[in-house]
Amino acid sequence: MENLSLKDMQEMQKVLQEKYFDKWGGLSPEKAMSKMLWMIAEVGEAAQIIKKKGNSEIMSDAETRKDFVEEMCDVLMYFNDVLISYSITPEEFERAYTEKHNKNMKRW
Repeated sequence: MENLSLKDMQEMQKVLQEKYFDKWGGLSPEKAMSKMLWMIAEVGEAAQIIKKKGNSEIMSDAETRKDFVEEMCDVLMYFNDVLISYSITPEEFERAYTEKHNKNMKRW
């Protein structure tokens, strides 16, 4: 993969969820809150690395950077689970993201 798109990530998450359906129960609106809470926990783990290691170590130490990037991947995986739980397509998200960006560009 040259560039990993939101569509690619969602497809990967669907495959993962399908593989572990018997254990995790799949994705649905009822599962979204749980996925959101897990995502917030992963954000906390990434924040702990920033707090304990600092910006310069994330930028210069390969092991710290690897750990930080992995935590950010966890955040993004749960984020995609939430989108999938609510049947938010990459196209719908891209439209909303672009509209929000355009709004923000005109704010100040």
